[in-house]
Amino acid sequence: MAPGASGAKLLLMKSSLIQAVLAILIIGVALAFRLPGLNLRPMHHDEANQAVKCGVLQETGVYRYDAGDHHGPSLYYITLPFAWMTSGRNFAGTSESTFRLVPVIFGIGAIILLLLFREGMGRPALLVSAGLMAISPAMVYYSRFYIQEMLLVFFTLGAVAAGWRYFKRRTVLWAAAAGFFAGMMFVTKETVVIAYAAMAGGLLLTYFRERGRAGVQADAYGSTQKVPTGVLDSGHILAFLAAAVVVSVIFFSSFFTNWKGPLDAIIAFKGYAGKSAGSSHEHPWYYYLQLLAFWKTGPGPAWSEGLILLLALAGAIAIFLNKAAGDRLFLRFLAVYTILITAAYSVIPYKTPWCLLSFLSGMILLAGVGAISLFTMFRANFGRMVVVVLLVAGGVNLARQSWGTNFVYQSDPRNPYVYSHTVGVFMRLVERVETLSLIHPEGKKMLIAVIAPPSETWPLPWYLRGYGTTGYWVDAKDLPEGIHPAIVVASAGQKDPVRSRLAGDYQEEYYGLRPDVLLTVLISRDLWDKFISEGGVAGVEKKYGLPVPAPSR
Repeated sequence: MAPGASGAKLLLMKSSLIQAVLAILIIGVALAFRLPGLNLRPMHHDEANQAVKCGVLQETGVYRYDAGDHHGPSLYYITLPFAWMTSGRNFAGTSESTFRLVPVIFGIGAIILLLLFREGMGRPALLVSAGLMAISPAMVYYSRFYIQEMLLVFFTLGAVAAGWRYFKRRTVLWAAAAGFFAGMMFVTKETVVIAYAAMAGGLLLTYFRERGRAGVQADAYGSTQKVPTGVLDSGHILAFLAAAVVVSVIFFSSFFTNWKGPLDAIIAFKGYAGKSAGSSHEHPWYYYLQLLAFWKTGPGPAWSEGLILLLALAGAIAIFLNKAAGDRLFLRFLAVYTILITAAYSVIPYKTPWCLLSFLSGMILLAGVGAISLFTMFRANFGRMVVVVLLVAGGVNLARQSWGTNFVYQSDPRNPYVYSHTVGVFMRLVERVETLSLIHPEGKKMLIAVIAPPSETWPLPWYLRGYGTTGYWVDAKDLPEGIHPAIVVASAGQKDPVRSRLAGDYQEEYYGLRPDVLLTVLISRDLWDKFISEGGVAGVEKKYGLPVPAPSR
């Protein structure tokens, strides 16, 4: 072997080793931001709702898809093994970590899944994208949030990666893999139709744009590509459809026990189509971009993932100018797809902040392309060094924000990703109920009555899951007259009507549920007097060894 060839091989091996070390470090950073303190933040009402739904499956083995709400079944079935390992069939034995560990795993999995794009983007761009996904405040926050969004991000990335690899290799295995991921997207959340439409638009616009060129094109780096032509293999199409349909039927039919489920999954789109009308979740078209670009409320810090936005813009420009390294067809599809899905989510009036993950994942891929394009734009070492320094400084700033988002302002409304969240002081209500149960003769079987509309009830069903005699009423008039619960939790509008239907005297306390929602807790006088005679919280804790839940302040 010639000395020059030997040196080149050694240099390549050294470069690959460095990239492998960087990849391991990125995964380590991602875990460091996602795993610790999963119980720090009180459960959001949506998280609690999903957890209770999974709890029914855990204890009874029964699940029925609800076409009106709750989204698809993938989250519940995937969580089931974790719930069983934690507490068997006992839902009360689960914890916040039991459920939040699932999105953590899929958040890490999404970063690992980026490896499938290495040939399309190039390894340097891929490492930048992986690093940004590891520290993005939004990505980290919702990787610790028990809802469907992180699963949807994972399966969407899988569908795009498998689809691209199919078009490169034309094998039945990649066709089936693309179908599987597309099916799992559908099984996860109904908003998948937006991603489907953006993918179709990206494919069509890229295809017709490239077919209008000279067939074989050279990019800025001298490589040539030919636009795929010809009719797709019918067997491959069948494999794609079969994988998507089979996985959808398996989950929506509750593993072949509810054959109405797959039909309900189709009917559900009718309800979701008009969901935003009159909703409190209506926001202007720029809402998502504002969250990412710059957010500041009150005296708290400012938040911005503007680095990702700017790098994504640079990546898109480089792609359309044919100045980006990588597979030109894939990169053009990625740019068009990301633009289309961002526009679609922006136009739809119904907005919740976690929905931005669907297009933020695409932006992060573009940002990796943009970073490397800016780096290679400069020929001199000084210019490249400036780019590296700016990228590192921007990354450190993102990491700092991610720490604040998840470990300092985790339930604070000044955090842009905290949306109608349960306030930290709500945990004092949970502590109070726990304390009183220790001195009540019936313990956790004491009667608890909750009288509030659903919007002011959650996440109580999660936190009261271990109390065997708990009743829920929407209106005080439905409460049996003369009832004498040990504890009553009532919404502000129901407090006075509830008092008129209760037997006996009660002590009142007030607790926040959300920034604009206050709950009244009524404690029966005999239980309250016993609590005081025991010396309050300190006395009960000393006597009974109170297992106080870890509060979020």
